[in-house]
Amino acid sequence: MCGIVGYIGPREVVPTILDALSRLEYRGYDSAGVAVLNGEALVVRKQAGKLKGLVGRLRRETFRGTLGIGHTRWATHGEPSQVNAHPHTDCRQELALIHNGIIENYAELKARLRAAGHTFRSQTDTEVLVHLIEDQAKRHPLDEAVRRALREIRGTYALCVISSKAPGQLIAARCGSPLVLGLGRQEQLVASDIPAVLGYTKRVVLLQDREVVTITAAGPRIATLAGRRVTRRPMTVSWNLASAQKEGYAHFMLKEIHEQPKAIVDTLANRLSADGSAIRFDVRTQRFLEKRFTGDAKVVIISCGTAYHAGLVGEYMLEEFARLPVDVDLASEFRYRGAMVDRHTVVIAVTQSGETADTLAGVRLAKERGAQVLTICNVMGSSIPRESDAVIYTHAGPEIAVASTKAYTSQLTVFALLTLALARQRRTLSSARWHALAGELGRLPRLVEAALRAERAIAACAARYAKRRNFYYLGRRYNYPSALEGALKLKEICPLIHAEGYAAGEMKHGPISLIRTGWPVVCLATDSPIYEKMVSNMQEIRARRGAVIAVATAGDRQIRHHAQAAVFVPKTAELLSPIVNAVPLQLFAYHIARRNRCDIDQPPNLAKSVTVE
Repeated sequence: MCGIVGYIGPREVVPTILDALSRLEYRGYDSAGVAVLNGEALVVRKQAGKLKGLVGRLRRETFRGTLGIGHTRWATHGEPSQVNAHPHTDCRQELALIHNGIIENYAELKARLRAAGHTFRSQTDTEVLVHLIEDQAKRHPLDEAVRRALREIRGTYALCVISSKAPGQLIAARCGSPLVLGLGRQEQLVASDIPAVLGYTKRVVLLQDREVVTITAAGPRIATLAGRRVTRRPMTVSWNLASAQKEGYAHFMLKEIHEQPKAIVDTLANRLSADGSAIRFDVRTQRFLEKRFTGDAKVVIISCGTAYHAGLVGEYMLEEFARLPVDVDLASEFRYRGAMVDRHTVVIAVTQSGETADTLAGVRLAKERGAQVLTICNVMGSSIPRESDAVIYTHAGPEIAVASTKAYTSQLTVFALLTLALARQRRTLSSARWHALAGELGRLPRLVEAALRAERAIAACAARYAKRRNFYYLGRRYNYPSALEGALKLKEICPLIHAEGYAAGEMKHGPISLIRTGWPVVCLATDSPIYEKMVSNMQEIRARRGAVIAVATAGDRQIRHHAQAAVFVPKTAELLSPIVNAVPLQLFAYHIARRNRCDIDQPPNLAKSVTVE
């Protein structure tokens, strides 16, 4: 969600902040703003809409400075508007603050502050923070004022504060929302995510919950809310700015779809041996697997959105091949449904960002109840891995488009690795079967490359159905979650279209009543033990004059008798088919959205990292 940037250093701050904010646009937002210390005065400019509107406005103005903050807002409290946009200021226009998160006790604090004479201009919860700091700054230095104000609130935050009364300081803090500190040469940045700082430095410090950093020309000083000094060594980011740029592709999403073979190679690297005879993880994770996945282990997978669909596939894999009982929960439901977890439970948390609010809360709840947590994540050092007992990183690289593609297939690849590792440990597969599946896993990058070569045919199919406004997606077994994911991709990036995914056997229990002439139904009919049952479902749709679009295995000559259109993917083991089948589903959604001229990388109302409940 919201993009946050703060800068102090020798550069002109306005173009620096706008450049950094442009690399956070993928997070989703509805307004943008900046605050700059211009000499001794605080200059604030903000407006509703896209960042380019603010950029155009600032080009017509001439104010300078080397200290400032910038923000792109995703509305939670108060509609998208100029007055609700960040930064927010105090009564005297001496303080400016930007914030990502939710202040849960803002209403009672707002009433108290109003009674004390403070004037509020917006409908946001954020504005309470700047007035709390204003009160404390009358008696304390700015960093201490921020710490004292934050002790009064309940909720989540990542924030930056500047003041005309403290011209050499930038204060930032986090709790529950991500914030990274970039350490450059004679310059420092803070931001919501690493891509914003990569143009200036690769040395970063990931701030942790309830920490406040005071940044001056001399460098940063990190302390807890209580004021206790914190020392943390910086890490060096392994990827570069080019990895977070389009590199000639029309959209980040298309680039990331085509990066999937490499992402899978990187995820398999140093885990699946070159000859396919062994699977090993890092020492900490290996010990965790050996100790926790014993005969009586119970597994619960928690995740949200696309990661939830990866979890559903993981359930099929672990139950069939590792013979483990698995439940899969939406993290937002796991928190509140009274799930029965204890010290015998292993909770697997799946998250791209490592900052997903509901998943983080689910991890904390699981640990409170004695469960052990294994996380599958793409972002090193993020909150959820830090609070877990073991981590398997996906190594998908930066994913900029809001709709997840390569992170999803990398998560599925990790589940396949984990399943085979546990199947060997628990002796639930014959040696011949294990080696056959491991060999197929090693071929996976080439299979995904082959699936990508069908893009022209997929684009032609998308053009044929691009004007339709309702779609069904059907699958069975391992590809029931694929149907859910295919439908999600389409409605995420093409909000003109309503799409739903179903277990194919459930069509007769209601959804089939809506089928009309030409209604497109994407059917996942690749080779599997239930192929003939999928064919029966396709015939039921055709009997009602629906339009069947089949994803089928290369060489299937019969499929055209059952479908108006077909896209072919290479044959693979059924448990790996959701990874290969994801490619045509992603490309189909992409090309339909492009035909409909949608904002593919930044769909309306969506955010890349959902850091509020």
